[in-house]
Amino acid sequence: MTSPDYRIEGGGYTAVVLGLGAAVRELTYEGRPLVVGFGADEEMPNFRGAFVAPWPNRIADGRYSFDGSSYELPINEPERATALHGLVFDVPWTLVDHTASAVTLTCVIAPTDAYPFEVSLEARFSVGAEGFRTDVTAVNTGDRRAPYGVCPHPYLVAGPSPLDEWVLELPAATVLTVTPDRLLPVAKEPVAGTPFDFRTAHPLADVQIDHAFTDLTRDDSGRTTVRVTDPAHGTGSAVVWDESCPWVQIHTADLPLKPESTRLGLAVEPMTCPPGAFTTGEDLVVLEPGGTHRTGWTITAL
Repeated sequence: MTSPDYRIEGGGYTAVVLGLGAAVRELTYEGRPLVVGFGADEEMPNFRGAFVAPWPNRIADGRYSFDGSSYELPINEPERATALHGLVFDVPWTLVDHTASAVTLTCVIAPTDAYPFEVSLEARFSVGAEGFRTDVTAVNTGDRRAPYGVCPHPYLVAGPSPLDEWVLELPAATVLTVTPDRLLPVAKEPVAGTPFDFRTAHPLADVQIDHAFTDLTRDDSGRTTVRVTDPAHGTGSAVVWDESCPWVQIHTADLPLKPESTRLGLAVEPMTCPPGAFTTGEDLVVLEPGGTHRTGWTITAL
């Protein structure tokens, strides 16, 4: 499907956002890639830069219950029998405004048997001295309570060295373990003593990560920062967000069925709720009719 590209520039940053799915196709700082992008004529591979809503990550077998009723979502990850990454990453969004340094897009999730709720999304993407900013507003425009979650899906690039040589700083004390076959949540466990403890920055080496983390350390402004750097070249990328996202998914992009795409970047996905929240209710946003939820995140060059 042909999709319009919206290019924005400012503060040394250049970003290209697609009208299809509000995907971030390209992000650079002074010409240096900050994320793994994809070509103008290429379909979005491996959810690079996807906008993920109204749920992040996977719903096992596509089944969930909410307010006493059960629902079944279409399976779009058949190899794991899950409903993956929401409903808006592959649909057209509507342009609201486009300036030299910002673009605003909207999308309405219309009620279906699988998700019988109406949620209007607005995403504003902007660039400036602080980096590439995404601000998200969700409004329940229907007449019933709606379960909701959101996250971005950027694969950060630290520099030209291999990912194994990059250094990760991840200020999270708890990891959500998953099943090895379907990557479904098992239990929250301390990162201490595991390969997932990056509270003190160190090289990724050969560790494989596709996990959600929580119990995040925040600065005096309530912000969490995940950094990935390439020491050999003195460069890096970071994602910064506030308390509205108490979780973050980290993925080293180990893709055995797609060796050409394996470990090209590090997915860093601030999430409003963990995987499986439609089932467990943990940190799930519940939008009352007319209710609004706002969140956002910033990608910055190091």
